[in-house]
Amino acid sequence: MKLALFDLDGTLIDSEEGILASIEYALARVGASSPPRAALRAWIGPPLRATFPLVLGEDERRVEQAVGHYRERYGDLGWREHRVYDGVGGLVEALAERGTALAVVTTKVDLYAGRIVRSLPFGARFTQVYAASAGSRDSEKAAMIGRALADFGVEPQHAAMIGDRHFDIEGARANAVRAIGVGWGFGSLEELRDAGADAIAASPAALQALLCP
Repeated sequence: MKLALFDLDGTLIDSEEGILASIEYALARVGASSPPRAALRAWIGPPLRATFPLVLGEDERRVEQAVGHYRERYGDLGWREHRVYDGVGGLVEALAERGTALAVVTTKVDLYAGRIVRSLPFGARFTQVYAASAGSRDSEKAAMIGRALADFGVEPQHAAMIGDRHFDIEGARANAVRAIGVGWGFGSLEELRDAGADAIAASPAALQALLCP
């Protein structure tokens, strides 16, 4: 395999605390009650403009206010409230040592994605970070995977997209790229299977075995 594309939240890092605390902050600032955290976990991955309407309805002004408040807290504090999943660093290093090109493809907006990746102990191993635009209302995942294939000059059969949500799997399949789900993130195994994952790794060690046979 020549190119490995990794999702960020729920795949490389556990970013739950920073994201959920920032969502709760934003909803409170616009006078709305926040759903329980168990429900909010499903908000990790989709764009904010797709999830805030679940509570705020189609009030675009209020949704935009909530997005602004979210970014206020997340940009100051939330982006640092994460931890690297155990074993992920070793996996990234092993792939890099084999000469596999590495990139991040994330629905997190470009305001934060590059900053977070650069802060990771292995962040320098990633040649490129593909992130959603700040005004995005959809995941953009398929388009970003397509750009990565073109930028690296790699044929789809020599690449893999690794992620924890259906967006990752669907984006990979749209580009005929190997779609690998991870079992430690925010998506369920059922979600990954239903999206058509070619394989699902239960741990970083299992993922390394899939990528480095």
